[in-house]
Amino acid sequence: MNIRSTLLADPIQSKRRATEVAAYACIDSTHFQELMDCFVANDYRLAQRAAQSVSIAVSERPDLIAPHMGSLVDQLTRPGVHDAVIRNSVRIMQETEIPVELHGKVMDACFNFIQNRQIAIAIRAFSLTVLYNFSKIYPEIKNELGIIIEEAMEFETPAFRARGKKILANIKKQKHP
Repeated sequence: MNIRSTLLADPIQSKRRATEVAAYACIDSTHFQELMDCFVANDYRLAQRAAQSVSIAVSERPDLIAPHMGSLVDQLTRPGVHDAVIRNSVRIMQETEIPVELHGKVMDACFNFIQNRQIAIAIRAFSLTVLYNFSKIYPEIKNELGIIIEEAMEFETPAFRARGKKILANIKKQKHP
């Protein structure tokens, strides 16, 4: 399978096609590298279509993303990237160990996302979870995260409020065991 041509073959990306590409990419690291090359490509449509397959592949084989975490993190701040690329990058980061040297860059990006109401809600909700996960490592960010969530609650979408309420409850539980 040529991942690039497969992703670009249909006028509309289907879940079935994304799953087929992900399954192929999971066979070995060479195939996964081919998928990641599409994911970080400057071709807007190709990167968008590769994003869903990367997310599916990583959920099946989390070990495959480790050598590519730097590229994944770079997508968060790269100009002109499709929302699907950022959304799937942050989705993966919710469940994946992020190397220590990338923590600062990821936290900065996620704090920027949750405070910008122009950013797609899925990106913002996933960013809340990533930041909450970091708060277990860096307890000093709990207050800032809690304040941002509390101040935003009345203006936010139901998805943000639901995730925010859960995170606030968990933060309060950690403060008062």
